[in-house]
Amino acid sequence: MTVLYTLVSVLIVSLVSLLGVLYLAVSKKSLNNILLLLVSLSAGTLLGGAFLHLIPESVENGFTVTVSLLILSGVVIFFLLEKFIHMHRGATSHAGHHDSPLVHESHKHHIGVLNLAGDGLHNFLDGLIIAGSYLVSVPAGIATTIAVVLHEVPQEIADFGVLLYAGFSKKKALLFNFLSATVAFVGAGVGLLLGAQTESFVTFILPFAAGGFIYIAGSNLIPELHKETDFSESLGHIIALLAGIGIMIMLL
Repeated sequence: MTVLYTLVSVLIVSLVSLLGVLYLAVSKKSLNNILLLLVSLSAGTLLGGAFLHLIPESVENGFTVTVSLLILSGVVIFFLLEKFIHMHRGATSHAGHHDSPLVHESHKHHIGVLNLAGDGLHNFLDGLIIAGSYLVSVPAGIATTIAVVLHEVPQEIADFGVLLYAGFSKKKALLFNFLSATVAFVGAGVGLLLGAQTESFVTFILPFAAGGFIYIAGSNLIPELHKETDFSESLGHIIALLAGIGIMIMLL
């Protein structure tokens, strides 16, 4: 059943990539409001998933220095992954400002390809983390899947926009975004295989995932919410964040 739960969860996560069509179907203002609520909800589920599910499962045999280092490794690895992507995006974007239109288009296409590569690696880690969570327990797997899905919705819509900017047609952007998302199946397969080979995989992946969740929520999502200064909008974001934590509490 662990394999079935994992594959179904990864399929759901992969299908989220098709929501990129919302980038075209919804007005920019409405989409921005929806995305900020999703970002708030996602931040809550990621933090709740990390502190209420992943870390408690990781410290059942005691909160050791190893657990702390693995949590920190999750933070650092996700930071390095995003740093690499942003550095190359910035480099290609800066170079494009000084080149001919033809070269500029080439740089824009390079941004799209790089975005797909980075997204594919991110999705691989998502699959790995989902598989590792289900190897511990079904509730932990469900909690992780919900956190990943809610984070992926705004992320995939943004990725779709990047591919359109890079010159991909709407159909190609949707197709390549979906194919990139299916790399999560590879990660899940590797996770299930490693879990079957060694018990230490689970003890490694859970605190690592917790660190990744904390990094994404703290460095990517919550800073976006600080940009909104309207009281009523901010209140909605706070409620959504607390609702995300509440979802994780209900899964305990």
